[in-house]
Amino acid sequence: MDITQNNKNVASVFFDLKILNHQEPNIHKRENKLQTKSIVLIPPLFFMLACSVNAQETNKEIQANVTRLLSGMTLEEKVGQMTQIDFAVIAAPEGQKAADPIDRAKLDDAVLTHHVGSILNVPYDKAQAIGTWRKMMETVKAVAAKSRLKIPVIYGVDAIHGVNYTQNAVLFPQAINMAATFNPELSFKEGEITARELRASGLQWNFSPVMDIGRQPLWSRLWETYGEDVHLATILGTSYIKGHQGDEFSAPNKAATCLKHFAGYSFPFNGKDRTPAFMGERMLREYFLPTFEAGVKAGSPAIMINSAEVDGIPGHANYRYLTTILRGEMGFKGFTVSDWGDIKRLYTRDKLAATEKEAVKMAVMAGIDMSMVPYDFSFYELLLELVKAGEVPLSRIDEAVSRILTVKYQAGLFDPKAPVLPIEGNFATAEALETSRQAARESIVLAKNANNILPLKKSANVLVTGPAANLLSVLNGGWTITWQGDDERLYPQEKLTIFEAMQLKSTGRVTYVGGKSFNDEIDSQEAVKAAKNNDIIVLCLGEKPYTETVGNIDSLNLDQAQIKLANAMVATGKPVILVTLGGRPRIITAIAEQVHGVILGFLPGMEGGAAIADILYGDYNPDGKLPISYPGNTNDSVMYDHKPIESFEPNAYKPLYPFGHGLSYTAFQTSGLKVEKNKINIGENIKVTVTVKNTGPLKGKETVLLYLNDVAASVSRPAKQLKAFKKIALDPGQAEQLSFKLTPYDLSFIGVDLKRVVEPGDFKVMIGNETVLFSVAK
Repeated sequence: MDITQNNKNVASVFFDLKILNHQEPNIHKRENKLQTKSIVLIPPLFFMLACSVNAQETNKEIQANVTRLLSGMTLEEKVGQMTQIDFAVIAAPEGQKAADPIDRAKLDDAVLTHHVGSILNVPYDKAQAIGTWRKMMETVKAVAAKSRLKIPVIYGVDAIHGVNYTQNAVLFPQAINMAATFNPELSFKEGEITARELRASGLQWNFSPVMDIGRQPLWSRLWETYGEDVHLATILGTSYIKGHQGDEFSAPNKAATCLKHFAGYSFPFNGKDRTPAFMGERMLREYFLPTFEAGVKAGSPAIMINSAEVDGIPGHANYRYLTTILRGEMGFKGFTVSDWGDIKRLYTRDKLAATEKEAVKMAVMAGIDMSMVPYDFSFYELLLELVKAGEVPLSRIDEAVSRILTVKYQAGLFDPKAPVLPIEGNFATAEALETSRQAARESIVLAKNANNILPLKKSANVLVTGPAANLLSVLNGGWTITWQGDDERLYPQEKLTIFEAMQLKSTGRVTYVGGKSFNDEIDSQEAVKAAKNNDIIVLCLGEKPYTETVGNIDSLNLDQAQIKLANAMVATGKPVILVTLGGRPRIITAIAEQVHGVILGFLPGMEGGAAIADILYGDYNPDGKLPISYPGNTNDSVMYDHKPIESFEPNAYKPLYPFGHGLSYTAFQTSGLKVEKNKINIGENIKVTVTVKNTGPLKGKETVLLYLNDVAASVSRPAKQLKAFKKIALDPGQAEQLSFKLTPYDLSFIGVDLKRVVEPGDFKVMIGNETVLFSVAK
């Protein structure tokens, strides 16, 4: 439908989805015909100035170096650069070489014979000592230096909540928790600390952050996202990138990031990982592209691709997504990397290709620059055959290799004198550990506090029970020490579980009834008996660790063993505090209605046990807010930014806890909401002010959320959308006026013609219980 056919008299602002120039679009006024005038803005720098370690090379010089290097490369050397292998390909037998687990002959074969450009992953699927990593990277660097052109290998790992594959690294809350902090500064610091510890480990490239939007609560990687809201995910994700990369990711304490998983991966229709998503173009552009657009603008030099498919087209064969949109519209200049074995899967799983060779051709021609093969050199061999047969043009190979080499130059990998960041002062520092603990504190959501049951008195006698009460793994989730994060034996024993942290804080008696692993059956009768001698029960329920397809489930309901335990604890008549841990919102409605307090912990990381104890006993005033809508039932998943039809007549937005919910031990009130103008012209910003006051007895932090609603539009608009937020610490009785700026982009949406548009009319601004209106002139 053409917008000019719409019977609404509109004036529109069209936004091209372009990052390279990021120009404010033209203005179109529709009367009897469209008249056009332009807004000209100074385009911000798209791709950060990239330098080598000595900070002398400019982008122009880098491109000259790449051109020279490329001109001297053989076809085999070029195709090798596009090949990424898992560590297992170069591994010595486990236990044979503890200090350096690399088999030198295998490494020589990979780098000198097959010319591989990248290696990934941790040896033997378990975290290594920092000294081991440094030795490994020295070995890889030395072998690459023996190659004809001395092209360095870029080594990548999934360091998604700290450097989780280096022993004793500082591990942060997972992304869903970082979103619950609503604190961009903490996300920036997480990026800084992760990059520093990555570089101290000798590593250069992090497969993080996940910029997918978490709008499917069944999905086993929901917790790796920054939640359901586009604006929140954009702010937290880009803050992480800026902290991780700084102005130059070649700096000794910075490192390259990799956005993942472009695009639509996080919205599987059936909730299972690596299964199809179905979405229209409008949904794609409204919800699933903006976070990646922002990540590109923030300077991330690599993007990992969707492992599944959207509307029948697998991510690794989607030319329109990978080339037309990512390159042509967003202006992305870095390189794309496949996810684990997904090029082969175009043949083995998706049945898109008739042979593995055809799958390689499809992926490369669609826009994949580097293949995470991962266990052999099949991609290398098949791509060589395709180029020699003329089925893949050499120009496409040169394009991909140029992108890879450019990032290697930008990362400073070609500098032979680049020092490895010292361990001392850069790894597991006291300051970094405290930052992680503060992030954990701010990420925990107090969802219910009937009759101010919390905080607990430290003198109280407490029964702690439940499968999540005395394990470190359930605080951390997947991608912790191992891929699945479920090997409790490997966790650092000096870190505290919830039970252990409560024991340290309490001056009363803290009793534990439970098993030694998550699946151990807990004797309900023993717990009931123990409850008789205690004042209060802390019931810790949730999920065991998982990620990816291993974490696929059929229902959000808790297992019957946990429900049985919960019912038994409620039946004692003692006050019960429910603490939940896990990566998804498991259904707790029936339990939550009967207990006195509810704490939603999600995955608060290695300091999470201590942080939860801080909140339980009142040593920290909770200030986390939900970054998702917590469903009340397994089949009632409605997002906060739902359409009007979803809350009309019998339909309703009725989660157990809404997006943005989170209680405090003090109280806050917002008042005096104002807009600076009642009417603005298209293309203008508008200022919003509001006063927030701490009306309670304790110092605390409050996150003020600004929502916007377009009252009437040519495409149905959400009931409200988050457009700005600020977190502020206030003493009792203290009040502060906050100021927000709404831009034309904030007022825009994807219009009838699938272009970003601002239409004239009324807009509602909502903060707290107040609403004000302003209008955009025709």
